[in-house]
Amino acid sequence: MTEARPSSAPPERERASRFPRFERSQRAEHIILLVSFTVLALTGLPQMFATTPPGELMLRVLGGIETARRIHRLAAIILLGESIFHVVMLLYRGLVKRVSLSILPLPDDFRHLIQDLRAYLGLRPRKASYGRYSYAEKVEYLAVVWGTLIMAVTGFMMWNPISTARWLPGAVIPAAKTAHGNEAVLAVLSILIWHFYHVHIRHFNKSMFTGYMTRREMEEEHAAELAAIESGRLPPPPPAKALRRRTQVFIPAAALLTVALSFGLFKFITFEETAITTIPPAESAPVFVPQTPTPVPTSPPAPTSAGVSAASWEGGFAQLFRNRCSTCHGQTAVSGLSLATYAEALVGGNQGPAIVAGDPDASILIQVQSTGKHPGQLTIDELQQVIDWIKAGAPER
Repeated sequence: MTEARPSSAPPERERASRFPRFERSQRAEHIILLVSFTVLALTGLPQMFATTPPGELMLRVLGGIETARRIHRLAAIILLGESIFHVVMLLYRGLVKRVSLSILPLPDDFRHLIQDLRAYLGLRPRKASYGRYSYAEKVEYLAVVWGTLIMAVTGFMMWNPISTARWLPGAVIPAAKTAHGNEAVLAVLSILIWHFYHVHIRHFNKSMFTGYMTRREMEEEHAAELAAIESGRLPPPPPAKALRRRTQVFIPAAALLTVALSFGLFKFITFEETAITTIPPAESAPVFVPQTPTPVPTSPPAPTSAGVSAASWEGGFAQLFRNRCSTCHGQTAVSGLSLATYAEALVGGNQGPAIVAGDPDASILIQVQSTGKHPGQLTIDELQQVIDWIKAGAPER
């Protein structure tokens, strides 16, 4: 965030205990960022760890993996919309109000870092005297910018996989999923460890909510800026006439930029629909199983007139698993398990063979589905059909 410009004149005695730091629009941006980031974390990490007990619990609380995805995408849209607003306001403060963009790294930041390291080692009596922003605050701000860019690009690839594969090799999609998830974990840990400690635990900084800092806070955290304010060394605000003239020029340009970026956001979320409905309703995957189970074959079954028997992998169960399980156990093979082909289903994943012909109790697929808590849960009828199929030897054709 850029800063609210403090007055360059020495404050009056009765107001000298508070110093303006953030404008109302900046505080509103912070609240939107806080809420959208929290929702993204609470709905995204359970999808990443869907096979773990905490992930399964969170997905049940959210109403299922599809509901979690819809909430996740809505929060992503809000975050990207806030990013557009932030860019426009950043340009307004820099081009119209001519406020120094001191949130960007400066040579003094490296000098302050060396001074702090010397203070930590006992080679200096006190830490550096920071200006408007310390190097730690700048790193955190740039991390948000960089993280948002990574999450937007990788999120677009996963949101629009078919379109992505038309232009790039298909391998970039699982790579984007890995980058998206790892960046999310890094961002959450950064907030919980770095941000919470420096802003809420070491000292609760309320300026992003109130807009002001006390004199004591300024002396401890931004002594150089406090000295510049009280000595009148800060540049004065622009004259009203110049500000009005710049605003008149800026508004049409900002409107065009906002429309262009908003159109890009609209295309981002409507590029294709393949990622929206990943798990069809139960009735979309009918599987026929005869009342009398097929005995375990001692020789390859004779083909029917259609080329496959109904109670077989190719006769219906492949489509069932594709509808229910491909999101996690398709090409991505969560937990090492892929149900994309009959051979891969028999091999299984990290926990063992998913399907053991003739023995449902030894089949990991039945063990997991029998809990009734799996994100890609089969219906009771579908599960019973799968059990009967496995008892019959799990024929492929």
